Amino acid sequence: MKITRALFVGGLSAFYFDDQKAIKRGSKQDGFTYQGEVLTPGFRSIRQAGECVSVILTLEDGSVAVGDCAAVQYSGAGGRDPLFTADHFVTFMNTHLKPLLEGLTVDRFLQNTRFFDNLEINGQRLHTAIRYGVSQALLEAAALASRCLKMEVICREYRLPVIPEAVPLFGQSGDDRYRAVDKMIIKQVDALPHGLINNVADKLGQRGEKLLEYVTWLERRIRALRQNPDYRPDLHIDVYGTIGLIFDQNPQRIAEYLARLGKAAGEFPLQIEGPIDAGEKILQIDSLRAISDRLRALGSDVGIVADEWCNTYQDVVDFTNAQCCHMVQIKTPDLGSIHNVVDAIRYCNDRGVQAYQGGTCNETDVSARTCVHLALAARPMRMLVKPGMGFDEGMNIVANEMRRSIAMLPPAKPTPTARSINAN
Repeated sequence: MKITRALFVGGLSAFYFDDQKAIKRGSKQDGFTYQGEVLTPGFRSIRQAGECVSVILTLEDGSVAVGDCAAVQYSGAGGRDPLFTADHFVTFMNTHLKPLLEGLTVDRFLQNTRFFDNLEINGQRLHTAIRYGVSQALLEAAALASRCLKMEVICREYRLPVIPEAVPLFGQSGDDRYRAVDKMIIKQVDALPHGLINNVADKLGQRGEKLLEYVTWLERRIRALRQNPDYRPDLHIDVYGTIGLIFDQNPQRIAEYLARLGKAAGEFPLQIEGPIDAGEKILQIDSLRAISDRLRALGSDVGIVADEWCNTYQDVVDFTNAQCCHMVQIKTPDLGSIHNVVDAIRYCNDRGVQAYQGGTCNETDVSARTCVHLALAARPMRMLVKPGMGFDEGMNIVANEMRRSIAMLPPAKPTPTARSINAN
């Protein structure tokens, strides 16, 4: 089956691009916007509309495969690719990618996606968002050509077992970190709330007192609202390196504070994502290892999740090999082609480090649904609910895609029983 036509259409993603550096430096919120000076190159304002580019591939039989090029909310931060805007990249894609896609045979997903992931134009690889969207479309094209689910294409080409079981889901609250938690408890999401603790003054507190109060509230709120006493979600909170800022980047002081948070979490397991941003990868690995070692010495079971400076497949390998943390976020758009997500999850799983298949609120329904199939095939420890920050919309998209896909899998072949074996 070949591609007969390739289109690239600019559109909107489900959230916004935010200048993380400006926000962490104390930019004040003004309604839904921020006041202050832009600090990250490429931004017009601290918060601006998120964008995507849809890759639309028409196949010989008239079927249509779609993928969405999307980039993370905090583009240009922590070693990531720069801001991705549709008007800048659609012309580029028409010029350089359209001739390569039209006429391409789509049956072999891995061969095709690796080609575009490694492609260089004028000596540079494609922006991660482009590789992300093109690979999504190529996966759907391969599934259409084979008349199967996208997860089945991944399992077939990687020789993975098809497992008809859901992957745990992790809800994100955005700034609505109280009311959204109530929603998550009612819908019994597996991990919550993300929390978006990206500012010291308003969200963390100069001594960490605001986050400590929030974790204490979370523990009480879950116990108060849960209808099933067995409902015991993980507490997973992203702090964007802000804890390091209030404790002078000192791993021992950070760990001691995290241990206090762990006690406040009570019966609910606590993971803290990005407790420190050391400014570059090697220092980040060393810092996370020191924090993890100190937590172990304190007898605390708080888990450390790597995020900043862990962007590419190779970064995931390096953080995993260093055994510097308990869990690695695999931030799907940052890895470029989606086959890198599968490779990264498998690498973590094989080495005893928990894989969290994340991403960003700033994706689309198309990329989120594709990510469900990656998770069902590769089996990370948890998957982020996305896109958007409203929780309900992302939960609807991700949870229903997962349930539909599992229901559509072919029935498992019955395992022969002793009686049937003897009967033969």
